[in-house]
Amino acid sequence: MAESAQQAGAAPWQSPAASAAGAPTPPRPSPWLKALPFIGPVVLFIVWDLAVRSGLIKAILLPPPADTIATLITGLAGGALLGDFAVTVWRTLQAFVIAAVVGVPLGVLLGSNEKAYRSVEFLIDFFRSTPSSALIPLFLMIFGVSDVNKVAIAAFGALLIVVFNSAYGVMNARKQRVMAAKVMGASRWQIFRDVLVWESLQPTFVGLRSAVSMALVIVIVAEMFIGSDSGLGHRIINSQQVMNVRDMYASILAAGALGYALNILFLVAERRIVHWSGR
Repeated sequence: MAESAQQAGAAPWQSPAASAAGAPTPPRPSPWLKALPFIGPVVLFIVWDLAVRSGLIKAILLPPPADTIATLITGLAGGALLGDFAVTVWRTLQAFVIAAVVGVPLGVLLGSNEKAYRSVEFLIDFFRSTPSSALIPLFLMIFGVSDVNKVAIAAFGALLIVVFNSAYGVMNARKQRVMAAKVMGASRWQIFRDVLVWESLQPTFVGLRSAVSMALVIVIVAEMFIGSDSGLGHRIINSQQVMNVRDMYASILAAGALGYALNILFLVAERRIVHWSGR
């Protein structure tokens, strides 16, 4: 036995843990894997630059990417673009907070009573399927041309997404956990508080992530077409009308960067808060 242990490369007095310590470590991931997320943007800017340099698209319609990025950086470093960026962020956050504060509790309550949800399911699905931009005239008549209008229509569109995801998160909670709680003698309130609410967190976060993106889209559209003198939407449409294409594309990139940052922020928050998801 001792000879076989020595032949295997481990002394007979060594523990299995010590033997395992000498096992070969798994190969480290290639550095190229970390660079994968940057390949798409680099390729996009290369194609963009080549299209302008080759004359395929006139520079008056599509400026070189270097000029656009320079305009973006200059604008966000204290230029006029920074003010419009901040206004859009503020309106989006207002709409999102309203949707989250109202939508999450409402969705959880509706989901805990399936009959109650079925009674309003048509309304939720109908308005969720209706483009929010089609409701702009309705909100104009109710709130007039003001910041309240832009926030209200964005909050309405985001609210429906939050309610839908929160309700279905509760209704599709794992039956095993609900049954286990019932077997242990938990009351309906305890099951709701300790099982259903926690089970709904993962789909609720999915809904919140989609809702903040929806709120941003609606706010920018409202800034474009509802009387506004500030915001990224106003800046994009105004730059297009005066053919200031550098500023227009810089504002578009700023809006895209904002949407991407909000999405990443919610992904990180979801991984930190709902770390048990899928277990």
